[in-house]
Amino acid sequence: MKQGKRDDGIRMSDVLWQQIEPLLPAPKPHPLGCHRPRVPNRAAMDAILLVLRTGMQWNALDDTGVCTCSSAYRRFREWADAGVFATFWRLGLLQYDELKGIDWSWLALDGAMTKAPLGGEKNRSEPVRPRQRRRQAQPAH
Repeated sequence: MKQGKRDDGIRMSDVLWQQIEPLLPAPKPHPLGCHRPRVPNRAAMDAILLVLRTGMQWNALDDTGVCTCSSAYRRFREWADAGVFATFWRLGLLQYDELKGIDWSWLALDGAMTKAPLGGEKNRSEPVRPRQRRRQAQPAH
C-alpha cells in the first residue's frame, strides 16, 4: 500500500486540498522580517480539520505530530477572518446542489434579536436571599 493513499483519519485527501488551496490568502510578511519558517498550509489545514471533525481540544494537537496547537489556531483565526471557511462552505453547498439538489423551500433562518417572551422584566427586583456579608466587599453608598 502506498504511503500517500493510506487514510489515517488525520490528513485530508489530495482532491480536497486542491479545492481548498486556491482559497487561502497569501501569508502576511512578518513585522520584524525574520522568523522561523511557517508551518506548511496543508499541515495547518490537516490540524484544523482534525479539530473541527473530532471536537478535540486545540492543545491535544501537540500529541498528534501534525502541527502545533498554537500554529494551527493562529492559522485558523487568520483564515476564518479572511473568509476561507465560509467560502469553502458555500462552494460545497453549490456543488452538492448540482450533484443531488437541495430543496431550499423547507429551510428557514431565524434572525430575531428580541427579548425572550418569558424572560422576565428588564429591571426586576433582586432575588430574596441574604447576602454574604463576611469577606465580601460591599458597595459604597
